[in-house]
Amino acid sequence: MSSDTNPRAPVPPFTLESAIQKVRMAEDAWNTRDPEQVSLAYTADSTWRNRSEFLSGREAIVRFLTRKWNLELEYRLIKELWAWQGNRVAVRFAYEWHDHAGHWFRSYGNEHWEFDSSGLMRRRLASINDLAISETDRKYFWPIGRRPDDHPGLSELGL
Repeated sequence: MSSDTNPRAPVPPFTLESAIQKVRMAEDAWNTRDPEQVSLAYTADSTWRNRSEFLSGREAIVRFLTRKWNLELEYRLIKELWAWQGNRVAVRFAYEWHDHAGHWFRSYGNEHWEFDSSGLMRRRLASINDLAISETDRKYFWPIGRRPDDHPGLSELGL
């Protein structure tokens, strides 16, 4: 059941091409660091598990992302399709950020996504680990915002 009436293409069932498109759209949205914009990709009653935190609904998603991006500064994310079937997509990702003290991290994770028939994500399950890195170990140097099309992805970076 969708809680929204406007489809958010691409919609399931996904093909290789549409799953890759959905992953890139998610990466682009998260790289805006705009909680309100990001929340629109999820159903109004979407459920999440992010690390050990459980969320339900867009308002909770906006609060979570606002808190996240107030702590994870200069956030830059790359997502890569791992697998897909029907209305489900599995993704691996890595993002770089620093805290208020200037300590850099690379956070690695996997997400399992489930979409409703209109293409909105109704469930997101994320497992994430943080690795402290030195500033010289960073690999993401594009300006804040969308990753340029010619910037290497995770596989090309050896991540």
